[in-house]
Amino acid sequence: MDILSIILIVAGLVLFETITSIDNAIINAEVLSTMGERARRWFLVWGLIFAVFAIRGLLPWLIVWLSSPGLGPVGALTATFSSDPLVIAAIEQSAPVLLIGGGTFLVFLFINWLFLETKNYGLRGERYFATKGVWFFAIVSILLAGIVWFALKQNPMMAFGAVVGSTAFFIVHGFRQNAELAEHRMLHSSDMSDVSKIFYLEVIDATFSIDGVIGAFAFTMAVPLILIGNGIGAFVVRELTLRNVDNIKRYRYLKNGAMYSIFFLGTIMILDSFGIQIPFWVSPLITFGIVGFFFYKSVREIPKVSGTK
Repeated sequence: MDILSIILIVAGLVLFETITSIDNAIINAEVLSTMGERARRWFLVWGLIFAVFAIRGLLPWLIVWLSSPGLGPVGALTATFSSDPLVIAAIEQSAPVLLIGGGTFLVFLFINWLFLETKNYGLRGERYFATKGVWFFAIVSILLAGIVWFALKQNPMMAFGAVVGSTAFFIVHGFRQNAELAEHRMLHSSDMSDVSKIFYLEVIDATFSIDGVIGAFAFTMAVPLILIGNGIGAFVVRELTLRNVDNIKRYRYLKNGAMYSIFFLGTIMILDSFGIQIPFWVSPLITFGIVGFFFYKSVREIPKVSGTK
């Protein structure tokens, strides 16, 4: 892997981690405004260390290790940079299971956003899908059945990986719904201590970080690069938290860009798991292209939004 490839992959990871964590930055900023100065400093310093190393650092390494236990902990970290034929074979054998599970998770996440979540409508058709939320569970069930059917023909473990991905989605979705309730309580309740708020913020951050960690495998299987890209992205999110987060809210369609990126990255992971070779540069370019489009669209909308105030 040459230096240009590494730079492109890391840049794509930083952008993807940042854009998928915008909501997290907004929640952090709103809750931190209700906390004391000492608690805010503690969260922004030590919370960053926890977010980078404990969540965005350990989770991708743990995923690779669990999908290829024979590699061991050190091998899971350095596997994609190894020239050992046994290590390469282990990665090639386990990669489809990891990719199909992660891809299923991301595609389900996008469909949930498209059908059920409140959003600013950035493209034609989004409003129509938002009125058909009752179809969400039917669509993801049929999609999962189709993925499992084709995966069984290729590798039963891939089918299991797809089921694990869908299970992970519903578990994380449940935690996020609870996180929304916790955020409302933190903002409107005076009986919660700053320590309790810090704890809840760390839990919320962990649930939001899963998207970025899983999506990172669409860019690369190299855990060290994921650590670097996601770590820088987490730092950027903390910086956004410190800045005037209201400026971020003005860019109405950044969330749309994040979700469409998630959809395409999830699709790439599923296709890759079935042996369809997609060049490494496709994921970063798609991410930059989609986010760039919705950023431009958001900028064009700012004068209209400001004019209505």
